Amino acid sequence: MHSGDLTHLSTPAQFDQVKQILSQLRTDRIFTVPGEHDSIGDNGRAYRQAFAKNTLGDGWYSFDTHGVHFIALVNTLHLEQLGHLGSDQIDFVRKDIAGLSSDTPIVVFSHIPLFAMYPKWGWGTDDAVQVLAMLRRFSSVTCLNGHVHQLFTKTEGNITFHSAAPTCYPFPQPGHGPGPIPQVLPAGRLKDALGIRTVDYRQGSHALAVKDEKLT
Repeated sequence: MHSGDLTHLSTPAQFDQVKQILSQLRTDRIFTVPGEHDSIGDNGRAYRQAFAKNTLGDGWYSFDTHGVHFIALVNTLHLEQLGHLGSDQIDFVRKDIAGLSSDTPIVVFSHIPLFAMYPKWGWGTDDAVQVLAMLRRFSSVTCLNGHVHQLFTKTEGNITFHSAAPTCYPFPQPGHGPGPIPQVLPAGRLKDALGIRTVDYRQGSHALAVKDEKLT
């Protein structure tokens, strides 16, 4: 699962390079959502052609695997100050989960956080509260996001939010610094701030096993 910003400038060459890199992963399925860097100048058209051909709307979709229901949301295409889902996508979620039992584990992934992590820096989604309200009836909900370039975990009732370490460069912690700009780290320390997060689910357990690995 890739939580967005697969590219930096949305160029055909960058999308092709990402495809080549992802093809080397030892997995038979890859799931993505777009970041704002994947929709520069074309409202996400090149991203959808490369990675979202069988999705709905602007690239949202859902799937089931190993007893878990996954929902991929797009909140980067109609940005003002914060991320935005829009009524069509919210209706999709409503219909998508209507037939699920309340003990179904749910994982939602998007690029921008669905909770108000730090709205001053645009780290939140202005209409996500409608989706989160729908998810309150489920016993286990996990929301994964990118965008903020740092490890972060927050729990609100039955919903736990996670962001993972970046694979490019870190941002400062919320409110520490003038804004979400790349941090300059001491020589040799960059890899300490970069990494990949592995999330495992075991049937019968409400909690997900989260493992973070530094890039080497």
